[in-house]
Amino acid sequence: MEVQFWTRHLGSILESWEVCSIKERTKTFEAADGEILTIALKEEEGIALRGIRDGRMCFSYTFEKGDKGAAALAENARTVMPYLDADPCNGLPGSWGSYPRLDLYDESGIRAGDDVKIGALLKMESTIRAADKRITRTRNCELHETELHVEIVNSNGLTAEARKTVYSLSATAVAEDGKEEVSWYDWSWSLKYGELNGRKLGTEIGKKAVSFLGGEVLETGVYQGILTPGCACQILEILAPSFLSENLYKNKTRLKDKTGATCFSDLLTIVDSGMRGAGAFPFDGEGVPSGENVLVSRGVFQGFLYDTCYGKRLDKASTGSAVRTGVKEPPRCGARGFFIRAGSAGNPEAGEGGIVVEELMGTHTANPVTGDFSVGAIGHRRVRHALVPFKGVILSGNLFDLLGRVKAVGEDLIFYGSHGSPTLLVDGLKISGK
Repeated sequence: MEVQFWTRHLGSILESWEVCSIKERTKTFEAADGEILTIALKEEEGIALRGIRDGRMCFSYTFEKGDKGAAALAENARTVMPYLDADPCNGLPGSWGSYPRLDLYDESGIRAGDDVKIGALLKMESTIRAADKRITRTRNCELHETELHVEIVNSNGLTAEARKTVYSLSATAVAEDGKEEVSWYDWSWSLKYGELNGRKLGTEIGKKAVSFLGGEVLETGVYQGILTPGCACQILEILAPSFLSENLYKNKTRLKDKTGATCFSDLLTIVDSGMRGAGAFPFDGEGVPSGENVLVSRGVFQGFLYDTCYGKRLDKASTGSAVRTGVKEPPRCGARGFFIRAGSAGNPEAGEGGIVVEELMGTHTANPVTGDFSVGAIGHRRVRHALVPFKGVILSGNLFDLLGRVKAVGEDLIFYGSHGSPTLLVDGLKISGK
């Protein structure tokens, strides 16, 4: 995007401005019963504006291009500006000399034909069905290919541009034994098409589905147990807002005034990185370079995540933590690649009588401010060296207390989207069952 072009269109009505162009193309392949059901293509290209005048910040977007798009954004800004409140903390970042070099775009994957991707998806689907004769069908068996191109320029001289690809495979396996029907969903992703492993994912989904047949309700009690990486990522998704400066400013985090204090197990180091996970990108939603922010070091809370706005409110520099969900929404303070750093002493296992929590249900009901939660859980219990499935129980407690009782951290760090965790061994898991 030409800075001079936007200056010509916006300079007379705005004191400062930022323009973000987003082009996104997603192709989805869906299969079932050995056949391709659908191939869907979605393409979206738009431009978003943030403009400031007299301390007021406006936001608008358009799907028009060129002069017509610029005129639409300028007219929107002119129309809404008188109705906005002034805020001295409204601002845009300055220019940056360089950005991290990340290998995010898979040219060969984009060039690979649909027949290649269809073949890979059908192979994964057949692998699931072949895993066990008790698997009766598959659902949501999909391959997604996303291509993203983002450009940001602003009146402070900032210019940032990058592109990336993301590929994902997902499926649900349904298993029956004549008495009950169970299912298991899982997914995996990669920035490179060639790194997807549908055979491995399909085998794991099939075997896991069958493993839940014959599940029973656990006795009510307190257990030592394993949180799998997927389960731990569900917990991190609830926890992440506690580290945002917006919630610090609004007094909606338990971590307020805790910098330098031990708030978690000393085995935990928690990091937010704009260069890890499915959301990896050289810059954030405002064009600030991505970096790695250590939020918890060996259990000790180090600090919060800041975008430009809340950095100004709290007299801190941006940590590259502005997140854009698309062209229709302005950037907001958010975690980008939030993960627990892997340990180095192997992967922990549940001891006799211990449990392995595979999945949580109803995590949206947890309180992200206090950390209190009461959610459904399924998994397995170790009984005489075998893993016996359980279901129909409630896991309750407090996230901060739970993460303070971590006794071992595995080496198997896995990212599910923008959250990542290794296997965790935790004491004191409170189960309500029978």
